[in-house]
Amino acid sequence: MAELLKTELSGIPLASKGKVRDIYHVGTDLLIVATDRISAFDVVLPNGIPDKGKVLTQMSKFWFDRFAKLIPNHLVAADVDSFPESLHRFRDQLEGRSMLVRHAEPLPVECVVRGYLAGSGWREYQSRGEVCGIKLPAGLQQAQKLPEALFTPSTKAQTGHDENISLDQAAGIVGDSVARLLAETSLRIYNQAVRHAESKGIIIADTKFEFGLYDGKLMLIDELLTPDSSRFWSVSDHRVGVSPPSFDKQFVRDYLDTLDWDKTPPGPELPGEVVEGTASRYREAYHRITGQELG
Repeated sequence: MAELLKTELSGIPLASKGKVRDIYHVGTDLLIVATDRISAFDVVLPNGIPDKGKVLTQMSKFWFDRFAKLIPNHLVAADVDSFPESLHRFRDQLEGRSMLVRHAEPLPVECVVRGYLAGSGWREYQSRGEVCGIKLPAGLQQAQKLPEALFTPSTKAQTGHDENISLDQAAGIVGDSVARLLAETSLRIYNQAVRHAESKGIIIADTKFEFGLYDGKLMLIDELLTPDSSRFWSVSDHRVGVSPPSFDKQFVRDYLDTLDWDKTPPGPELPGEVVEGTASRYREAYHRITGQELG
């Protein structure tokens, strides 16, 4: 199956191009197209992962629909037939991997929720006994469930890596009432998502939410609870004390770590077995969580 690595929507003005998504202006709305591009160590690799963009789009839609009553989100339509007629001729590029969304103003804070000790949180705990300034009990182990989920916001870096900040620092950026609402909403979404995912055999160890303002009101934007924005583990693989395999691009990172590559562009081409192994992980996460076949 061929990957979609770039979009070419002649006559539709391009708003921005990210590592994975191409975004276009469509009237007052935006068209977000999730390609099959994959990045690792902040480098976009030359070949992609088939169906990755479809997984990201359709899983986000699943969660947007599920949490629509909890908080408004930016989704207008995800069916090409419901898009403006000017987009119908690009169906082969858009089908199953695009969303027409409201053009919200993104808040300059990313909302990270951690339910388990993993990744940078585990490394920080080992060195300081805390995660993002939040003191934790002694004696916790890698991949252990935290006593309660933590809201650990970060700044949005234009280049390089995001920087973890405290809730007070987030309040200094977006205001106290907005920061408290971000924390409360992020934790509510995460805890409800965790219960659903665990019933499907998936642990959501941590995740990242993005919010924006639309007509002055808070709105959930970007992607939602996907393998690119979250750390998914299989319940059956979870063992406290070791890092479980995850349904994301860690499989790609692990392969790249075996190479003599300095983590700067251009990135190396991925072999077929790594591409298919990664694609199967994305598809399995989608199927298990949604109970649906990828469209």
